[in-house]
Amino acid sequence: MPVNLRNVGAVYNPQSVVFSVLSGEFGNYWNQTETYEALKIYIDLNYDGLKDQIIRMIQGETVGIDIGSFNNDLTSFASRDDVITLLIHLGYLGYDSKYQEAFIPNNEILNEFVSAVRNSDWGEVTKALELSRDTLQAIWNKNEKFVERAIEQSHLETSYFQYNDENALSYTISLALYAARNYYTVVKEMPTGKGRADIVFLPRKQFLDKPALLVELKWNQL
Repeated sequence: MPVNLRNVGAVYNPQSVVFSVLSGEFGNYWNQTETYEALKIYIDLNYDGLKDQIIRMIQGETVGIDIGSFNNDLTSFASRDDVITLLIHLGYLGYDSKYQEAFIPNNEILNEFVSAVRNSDWGEVTKALELSRDTLQAIWNKNEKFVERAIEQSHLETSYFQYNDENALSYTISLALYAARNYYTVVKEMPTGKGRADIVFLPRKQFLDKPALLVELKWNQL
């Protein structure tokens, strides 16, 4: 787990460094001392708007937060900001004091958030994450009917932002294809010859046998 210091960047837990040196392998050692169950307890509180903020952070965004109302204990919560502030104190979230924004600091903790959401009763979000690997495989197999159903299922959940909003459509793709992170580098708003590509999935070096994916978000505006 990293600690973010101003003008320094991420400083990683020495325990993870030691485990990596001793084993000769780079891996996620933080989850050997922590569990998603602790995180799941807090996100299941689901105060108004908390689900929206968690989804945004899973997509790699930062979210504005007011840390002033937090009571510095583990039981007194009045709002989503209180829960997010506690998660910052517990090390599950990073905090940018300049812009007063919270964010998921690295892939280790991102995986914990995804595990917590996947095992929570978050409706279509949970279903989309569970189906993401099957959806990716369906794309590789050119099974457009399966992909269509999976994308529509994810869209039903992200439509609370705004049904035909480009951000909502982007969240839809990110949820439906979350498993693609294991095989691809995901680039949003990638510059092209003319304009930008909304979402591009570039195969990682060890998966060059996989096809690149290009997503252009459109809606039939009347």
